[in-house]
Amino acid sequence: MTQQVPSTEPELTGVRNFRDVGGLPTVDGRRVRHGVLFRSGHLAHATAEDAVFLASLGLHTVFDFRNAADRKLEGPDVELPGVRNVNLPLSDPADGAEFWKMVRDGDLDQLRAILDDGQGAARMIASYRTIMKERTAEHSRVLHALAEDSVPALMHCAAGKDRAGLSIAVTLLALGVEREAIVADYLESNARHRRYKVHRSGSSPSAYSPEVMELLSPLFDARAEYLAAALETVEETWGGVEAYLEQGLGLAPRTRQRLRERLLD
Repeated sequence: MTQQVPSTEPELTGVRNFRDVGGLPTVDGRRVRHGVLFRSGHLAHATAEDAVFLASLGLHTVFDFRNAADRKLEGPDVELPGVRNVNLPLSDPADGAEFWKMVRDGDLDQLRAILDDGQGAARMIASYRTIMKERTAEHSRVLHALAEDSVPALMHCAAGKDRAGLSIAVTLLALGVEREAIVADYLESNARHRRYKVHRSGSSPSAYSPEVMELLSPLFDARAEYLAAALETVEETWGGVEAYLEQGLGLAPRTRQRLRERLLD
């Protein structure tokens, strides 16, 4: 049975961007049930107190969308008793270890070359489009798992805004959540206390300088234009959400109904 979670947002020390997606409205007047779908940044730095809270949620599954470079950089998730951990690596807009080496080395020329003059935002938009088009198998697996037995579930990547953000958005689309509510939930990742904590371990004087951080800002932001590009890709590739769910993700009407029964009030 799903455990009741506090209505106020918890203060977690080592986990960024945690929230319950419950309460979001659907187009047919229902709402996402509280205590069944959570999102966050990675769980690798969770404190003992954080782990106690996470364990209290009665989670069935944690979906980790980080790749091998992320997991090497941050470490594995904290182990939660009785929780199934599913690692489904998705594309990282920051290109993992190679990219962060440039940042730590303070390689301004290279960073300018790939991020300056709007290139950072363009990189994010291209990445969002690619994930929607090419990661249908992973998103299909997540939705089928949720429909079968995997709730309560928590989805996370590194920062909890891009790969987890898109996976949450896909789930909300399948539930029929209002588009404005999907965008609003996505943009919550911009709150100061939610943003990814950069570990400043660079050896170069220019590592994490104001100019470097300005160049990186498009990668750390959740921007409406990024999510809009992902949703436009659904329209352009499949002709609409219904076709995307059925043809792109192989989500049969019966499976979608089970998903709604598990996640909606």
